[in-house]
Amino acid sequence: TANGQVVYSIAEETERGASVGNIAKDLGIDAATLSARKCRMITGSSKQYFYINASTGALSVNEPIDREQLCELKSACLLSYELVLENPLELYRMEFKVLDINDNSPSFSLSDYHINVPEFLSPGARFTLPNAQDPDEGTNSVQNYTLSPDEHFHLEMHRHFALDLKGFQSGSKLLELVLQQPLDREQSALQQLVLTAVDGGDPPKSGTAQISVRVVDTNDNPPAFDRSTYTVSLLENAPPGTLVVKLNASDPDEGSNGDVIYSFSSYTPQKVRQLFTVDPHSGEVRVNGTLDYEEASSYEIYVQATDQGPVSMAGHCKVLVNIVDANDNVPEVVLTSLYSPVPEDAKAGTVVALMSVTDQDSGLNKQVSLRIPPSLPFTLNSFKNSYTLITQGKLDHEKAAAYNITVTATDSGSPPLSSQKVIYVEISDINDNPPHFEEPVYSVYIPENNPLGVLLCTIKATDPDVAENAYVSYSLLDGEIEGLPVASYVSIKSDSGNMYAVRSFDYETLREFQVVVQAQDAGIPPLSSTVTVHIYVVDENDHAPQILYPTSTNTSAALEMIPRSAYAGYLVTKIIAIDGDSGQNAWLFFHLVQTSDPGLFRVELHTGEIRTTRKLGEDITPTFNLTVEVRDNGEPPMSSSVAITVAVVDKVSKIIPDTRKHFKSPSNYSEITLYLIIALSAISFVFLFTIIGLTVIKCYRYSLYGDSCCAGFCGVRERCPAELYKQANNNIDARLPHGLKVQPHFIEVRGNGSLTKTYCYKACLTAGSGSDTFMFYNTCGPTGTTAPSAVMTERHLTGQSGQSAQNLIILKNDSITPNE
Repeated sequence: TANGQVVYSIAEETERGASVGNIAKDLGIDAATLSARKCRMITGSSKQYFYINASTGALSVNEPIDREQLCELKSACLLSYELVLENPLELYRMEFKVLDINDNSPSFSLSDYHINVPEFLSPGARFTLPNAQDPDEGTNSVQNYTLSPDEHFHLEMHRHFALDLKGFQSGSKLLELVLQQPLDREQSALQQLVLTAVDGGDPPKSGTAQISVRVVDTNDNPPAFDRSTYTVSLLENAPPGTLVVKLNASDPDEGSNGDVIYSFSSYTPQKVRQLFTVDPHSGEVRVNGTLDYEEASSYEIYVQATDQGPVSMAGHCKVLVNIVDANDNVPEVVLTSLYSPVPEDAKAGTVVALMSVTDQDSGLNKQVSLRIPPSLPFTLNSFKNSYTLITQGKLDHEKAAAYNITVTATDSGSPPLSSQKVIYVEISDINDNPPHFEEPVYSVYIPENNPLGVLLCTIKATDPDVAENAYVSYSLLDGEIEGLPVASYVSIKSDSGNMYAVRSFDYETLREFQVVVQAQDAGIPPLSSTVTVHIYVVDENDHAPQILYPTSTNTSAALEMIPRSAYAGYLVTKIIAIDGDSGQNAWLFFHLVQTSDPGLFRVELHTGEIRTTRKLGEDITPTFNLTVEVRDNGEPPMSSSVAITVAVVDKVSKIIPDTRKHFKSPSNYSEITLYLIIALSAISFVFLFTIIGLTVIKCYRYSLYGDSCCAGFCGVRERCPAELYKQANNNIDARLPHGLKVQPHFIEVRGNGSLTKTYCYKACLTAGSGSDTFMFYNTCGPTGTTAPSAVMTERHLTGQSGQSAQNLIILKNDSITPNE
């Protein structure tokens, strides 16, 4: 052993089960750990010739080896193995040198050979004898030849022929029969010789061939090559038809005796004949097959030149073809072991795979390097021709659940060749991600009076992990809503996230609340996250209007009195009503549904004021029965009604209590009206004069700059809604008590259907009050109209707390002039 490598020698044809050695002892490894460390041998051969006992480390023959079949033309027969041990990972190289045994006898390609020997041939003429082939190696191959003696031919002693072994012994394999004395055909026209080839085995083996020598006349000069040996270098990737060498042989004879034909001699092996061709006339040797440096680095081609004489003679030469290695073999990556899946929290340096690389070329063409894409969290470590794929950097199953790692092997040839192998590595998940809600905050709107168990919403959370780490369950965090636990209001289904109402909600009691939902996965340890769910109760029209004044019962109607002298538009009474709902459901509309005199009374649609439509006559009926219906704007609408009996009296003051003494007589009202008309006319005149003056001044200023005054001002400019809001804000702020800090919020409510006016509402909430104060202003009245005087009244409204409270409502019906 040397440098982690052990070499064994074993004779071919060794029987199965024969012991080769003990790998544990030879490498210094504890044999008891071989099985636990999963020892195994790896080879590129298709057959497993050796077997290792994992318990003892004993190495034995698994299948007999035929060296001649396995190595063919190679002089040294070596088998390379790799021993892999895990925990920790170790790699040892093993080589098995297969030793040759004398298991083959020498043999000749033909059993009978014929040699024509011209008579009168000068002594020293040489005749090539066939050589025997022995696939064994070294001393087990052919070592000697003998020529059988007979009455005419004797080895080394016969007067005519001798066997020349000098060429054979020098390594050229040339075996020649030398003529020692001229032959006399008349004495002997045919001689029979037995050529015996003997190998050097123990015991030796031999083969024979019959040599028939025929004596002929004439042609006594063989062809001769200009060189005895031709040396040529040839690339292994040379295509068929490539010229290797052009041979030249000459024969001094004349005529047909001097015509030379080239051919392979018997010394050329059959496999070489398949790879090369020789032109019989030109002597050109060309490539005929596919050359492979890895199979044979050189070839010996024996060519003979034969003349065309009656007794042909031949000259011989050897062509030594040295094969130059070309980079024609791509490197091959062999995956030895793969450890997949890899946990996503694996530390850097964790071994993922073991690989080896082979290249059948030699030299630089055999040097191989491996690489993987740089963007992957993996890297390669090398040891000779073995590589380990290890982790480098942090793995994340959520970003990449698996990797297709392309390993590229590139040799150092010119041009370099490469191959790729894709390794599939899975990343196993760990619980490192909490559930994530689809929405940061959930808002749910549920109409009041909902049935029990109604679905409010579905809370959805996702977890990028997998399997049980991604299974999300939902729950409600503990808390209280108005002193009661959250579970008494809503519930949530743990697996689906469906949230249900446990009770029926009442907008007037509870308008909104919030709960906190927790989503938790099933990992170990579990991870969780929370989200806030805001639940808003939407008001429904479930309260009919409540009439506060006047009041009537089922048996009696409310009594109102008017003077017989009442003029048209006289205010009989005002219906005051409230609605427990809010928003549009609380808009109230007043309708006169029944009256004993249809044309005498009318009711204001929005204010509920009952007024006369004409002046009462002297012969008027003393009482009138009215029925007024108050209807809200809900869907469907709800209503209440009140029955009113209007009594016509001569003098209201005689009946009305002292609390109404502030009402003055009609004559006083007439005087006040006259004074108001005079004051209003004066104010209007001053206002008109001011407008005319401003217009003149503005036109004069425009004339100084060359502009028309009408281009910038023509009549009254119509205000935009934003300015109306601002004006309304200023008017309201001027009427608020000093020091009251409020945060105004405007809502524009435009009339639909029977509502023909537009109102701007401003809600002002005091800091310590539980009730709401509303101020209504008609800021969008028609220009230049005159409206009745302001009316103040009180209404009962239901505040946000759901309890009835006295709230001041100021209804101002004054029309807004363009300059207001």
